[in-house]
This record gives sequence, C-alpha cells and structure tokens, in this order.
Amino acid sequence: MALTRDFKETIQARARRDRAFRKELLLEAVESFLSGDVQTGKTVLRDYIHATVGFNELAESTHHSPKSLMRMLGPSGNPQARNLFEIVSFLQHKEKVRFKVHAASAK
Repeated sequence: MALTRDFKETIQARARRDRAFRKELLLEAVESFLSGDVQTGKTVLRDYIHATVGFNELAESTHHSPKSLMRMLGPSGNPQARNLFEIVSFLQHKEKVRFKVHAASAK
C-alpha cells in the first residue's frame, strides 16, 4: 500500500523538529538493512534524507548525482553495499551519532 502524501509530510515535519525521532528513523533504516528487509530500509532512509539533508547535499558528499541516489533508494533500486555504507556513514556524521552492532542470541 502506498503511503499518502499527508503521512509523508507528517513524518518529515516531525523529523525536522525532533532530533530523537531523526535518530530513530536512521536507526530503523540501518536495522532493516541488517535484518535483510532492504525495501523497508530504503524507504525509511529515503524519508530520512528528504526530511533532513536532502538529496542534493548527499550527492555533493558522496559524489553521486541526486537522481542516481534517488533511483538507488527507490522501490526498484538495487544499491551496492559500499554505496549504502557511504550514505549511512555521511548521515551518521551529519546527525552526530554512531551506531554499533552487537551480537545477540537468536530466540
């Protein structure tokens, strides 16, 4: 089911004003990628980028065109791991957070 424009605008508005929410959005994207849910990870990451730095600033930092980044994170995009890690690294730096992976027993 496609999200309505109002929902996306609501998420973006909250992300712009709430640092903790932005951090959780970014964390949700990373956790989705790590758990193998690439579609959700791309969607959340795309929403995070729209609400924060935008694709133009991200493009300047990663040396990819904004259109290439948008396609990469689009529904049919298939980004390479190094591109995802480059994007996440830049976003962590901008948000002033650093995520660490810890092993946990499977239940």
